[in-house]
Amino acid sequence: MRSWLPIPADSDFSLYNLPYGIFDAGDQRPRAGIAIGDHIIDLAAAAETGLFGKKRFFKKIFEQPVLNDFIALGKPVTNRIRKKVLDWLCLPQRPDTADNILTSRTKARMHMPVRVGDYTDFYSSIEHATNVGKMFRPDNPLLPNWRWLPVGYHGRASSIVVSGTPVQRPHGQIKLPDAEAPIFSASRRLDFELEMAFIIGKETQMGETIPVDKAEEYIFGMVLFNDWSARDIQAWEYVPLGPFLGKNFASSVSPWIVPIEALKNVRTKGPRQNPAPLDYLKQRKAGNYDIELEVAIQPKGKQETIVCKSNFRYLYWSMAQQLAHHTVNGCNIRVGDIMASGTISGPEKGSFGSLLEISWGGKESIAMADGSTRTFLQDGDTVVIRGSAKKDGMKIGFGEVSGEITN
Repeated sequence: MRSWLPIPADSDFSLYNLPYGIFDAGDQRPRAGIAIGDHIIDLAAAAETGLFGKKRFFKKIFEQPVLNDFIALGKPVTNRIRKKVLDWLCLPQRPDTADNILTSRTKARMHMPVRVGDYTDFYSSIEHATNVGKMFRPDNPLLPNWRWLPVGYHGRASSIVVSGTPVQRPHGQIKLPDAEAPIFSASRRLDFELEMAFIIGKETQMGETIPVDKAEEYIFGMVLFNDWSARDIQAWEYVPLGPFLGKNFASSVSPWIVPIEALKNVRTKGPRQNPAPLDYLKQRKAGNYDIELEVAIQPKGKQETIVCKSNFRYLYWSMAQQLAHHTVNGCNIRVGDIMASGTISGPEKGSFGSLLEISWGGKESIAMADGSTRTFLQDGDTVVIRGSAKKDGMKIGFGEVSGEITN
């Protein structure tokens, strides 16, 4: 495919991608757009030109400050819009409407792409679960249920923020080694978690279940996700009911939602599951995606250091299995809900998706490019997660999700 619009060869936002997001161009009017190279296609402006038909209807849809109403129209409509945009970009010459429809991506401000009603965080990397288990239960790292079902918990939707939003170091109860009682303190073991998440694109009713082989019909697209974690707060509070204040202070998402259809050529098999899952979790087709991921830490005003390189294909439980399990009891889902993967770690230390693992619980220091070291995050550190899929000369990127730690 070729376009009349110049698109940098290494751009995350190629013709094969066309992700959706919410932006404003300095005019305080958040609206829907599609990223392409260094530009954004203003979908409200495109609708006004009649590109999609039903001019007034689509202009109103795309002027919404979140994508929920658009996503709720269903894949026949959302995929048609994406195809119309692709055809427009591949016209033989620059159309007269281009100046009205295109805006600079580098000058735009990005917003939360969806209104998140509910958020679930899974725990689906066997390497991550094993590593964490070894630190606390060296003789039995994986709990008995882990290989039988996608473990997850319900997180806090209100504190999910878009990339670039500063993250304040949380306070809570922590218990120091050998201390008889906890203290109230700022977290001393603040961490990132390398994750991806999918956005629900189709609703169900209470009592309805989603078969694993139909699950991707309910997935609109994917984003990068950083589930910030205060390990010391979490360690003291998590028994018996799991994560609470150690997790709910912030989670960060990338602003562009890559449609699941854009990733069809990078579908791949996940790890062999042993024992075989129960019938409702058995997936007939390859359920994972070959998406390269990396995490960098940048001290304030200094050069960044890449501390992790991983891949989405390492996940033991696929998105389809996660969603099938989530709804097997009749739990309903809504458009805009976010389901996060859990930390994505690979088999080597350089692919571990959290500082908890990389520093092995704070016992090993990590060298930074500026000569400093880290075991956990310091104030002023910015964490940047990037991701992209590449195959046969095609690149489908997710951009990045970043956040700076403040006190």
